[in-house]
Amino acid sequence: MSQVLPVTPLDTLIAALRRALPVLPVVAVIALLGLPAASGGEGGPNVADAVSGLVVLCCAVHLLRTRRRPLSATAALVLGLPVVGISVAAAGAADAGTGLTGLTRYLQIFVLVPAAVLLLVRDRRDLRLLAWSFVALALWQGALGVRQYVTGTGASYQGEDVRAVGTFGASDVMGMATVVAFGVVCAVALALGTTGARQRSVAVLCALVLLGPLALSFSRGAWIATAVACGAQLVLAGPRRAVKVVAALAAAGTILVGGLGFGSAMLQERVTSITQVTDAPDQSVTDRYTMWAAATDMWREHPLTGVGLKGFPDHRDSHASLALSSGSDIAGAGAAYHKQALLSPHNMYLLVLGEQGLVGLVALAGSWFALLVCALRGLVRVRRGARDAPGPGPAGGRAPHGTDCALVACGLLVWQLVDFVYADIGGPSTVLTGVVFGVVGWWALMDPSSEPGTGAVAPAAAVREEAAAR
Repeated sequence: MSQVLPVTPLDTLIAALRRALPVLPVVAVIALLGLPAASGGEGGPNVADAVSGLVVLCCAVHLLRTRRRPLSATAALVLGLPVVGISVAAAGAADAGTGLTGLTRYLQIFVLVPAAVLLLVRDRRDLRLLAWSFVALALWQGALGVRQYVTGTGASYQGEDVRAVGTFGASDVMGMATVVAFGVVCAVALALGTTGARQRSVAVLCALVLLGPLALSFSRGAWIATAVACGAQLVLAGPRRAVKVVAALAAAGTILVGGLGFGSAMLQERVTSITQVTDAPDQSVTDRYTMWAAATDMWREHPLTGVGLKGFPDHRDSHASLALSSGSDIAGAGAAYHKQALLSPHNMYLLVLGEQGLVGLVALAGSWFALLVCALRGLVRVRRGARDAPGPGPAGGRAPHGTDCALVACGLLVWQLVDFVYADIGGPSTVLTGVVFGVVGWWALMDPSSEPGTGAVAPAAAVREEAAAR
């Protein structure tokens, strides 16, 4: 009679790693952004970018091994639509080398990495793993940012080295803000949609903790995008599940800012500056509006195809007014004082409009709008499935199983679309944008009949074809 050996924690860990093996390369991309940024130039490629290329390769190998159909017709159309505008703009670039560089970058962020993530994520457990990876990275970068603020070793802000930038340095002040904001959005989604009490409590705690470093990033665009995204998540989650989170966030804000005076003077000035965009704007706001006007002028001259990929810097001076400064002041966080040239309008929509014209903007924004519509339909599908399922519904107003994944996808996409009003692609954290669109794409284009929480997911069209074959 054979003896059954007990299952050890090591066995459990090995089994979990083996089950999550396909999605681990994506987790590695997220984890590598916790290392100090060491790009060759501002906005240049880094280790995470290189690993994102390996993610695409791993996806190809995984497809060959499992003999899966790559994408459904709908998924291929939605994810491939940006290729139209990108290719036309690359062909119209003034320099062939510059156009090829821009083509590679755009395809990486908006097509290849999202498609690879979509195909490597198999079920909702994989998506939750990526969501918690975002939270873990945000906690690490946020802890470094708070330390920089407390010790005065951050990037320069109003003459003091107090701006929290994490490992991204003074040249990419939006990097840590983006990472922490993604962590907040994922934590809020997990808090609102998770059915387990322990995970929900941990998610709420993480969201509250991350508010501190997000505030200390002094990034107005990230603040606005996070507020809009979390507000959208609360609306989508329903009032009963949202009241406790709103109360907890309000209490934390009161304690951090009002009770402890957590950066209150600088934060109050920064928040007030949001409403002074017309009356008394600071130089950064003036520069942004000037570059927005320059991008619009470029589009008027080339309405259909724009000035070509990476063409904004070459055409900037001929379209910008004299109000544009010579560059941003960069100092602190280990960097000597220098001027950083303003080479983009800090508005993704206007950047695409100026460089790719209406063809590029319609293709890219059309893909994003389709993802948003499909992601919202996925949330409705989950609620309808929970309502139509036999037996009692979720007790105590708890979310139906899968709501957390829907809120992660919808929240991340809303955050990215709002943030694109104040920022564009560039910097070491840009690769996360590709991962975000992949996460959203998986939820938006997943099979509606997949087993909640466990079953492997295939594109809807492939499942219909398999059912017809039977």
